[in-house]
Amino acid sequence: MTNNIIEIYTDGSSRGNPGPGGYGVVLKFNGAVKEMAKGFRLTTNNRMELLGAIRGLAQLNQPCDVTLYTDSRYVIDGITKWIHGWMKKGWVNAAKKPVANEDLWRELLIVTRPHKIDWQWVKGHDGHPENERVDQLASDEAVRASKPGYSKR
Repeated sequence: MTNNIIEIYTDGSSRGNPGPGGYGVVLKFNGAVKEMAKGFRLTTNNRMELLGAIRGLAQLNQPCDVTLYTDSRYVIDGITKWIHGWMKKGWVNAAKKPVANEDLWRELLIVTRPHKIDWQWVKGHDGHPENERVDQLASDEAVRASKPGYSKR
């Protein structure tokens, strides 16, 4: 595709499900590192996992070869195995119920289109440095979002 090979690490967190939550993202390209994180007052872990991947990919302003690392089987299985069936069936799942987080799945489809993405699962809380970092970013945002008067900059 391109010579632009990007590594993206993502994680999501929530304190309660639903509850306050956040996502964390680390992007790596040619030795440069960019970190992003954001919290939300009321969300779910799965929404934060998806939003981390979406926001990371949305940072790319041209087609890239991407390796995206996440500890979320929900994100990886959803985008690589389930999503095409959901679309064919009108966004209903195998149980014939509306797909949870359809809005974010649709957004994820849009931000993946220009890129060649290698989706990689990493075991969470297993000492992987970048995964530990995005976990910390997401967790810190969830804690901030749980405090009275929280408002993201």
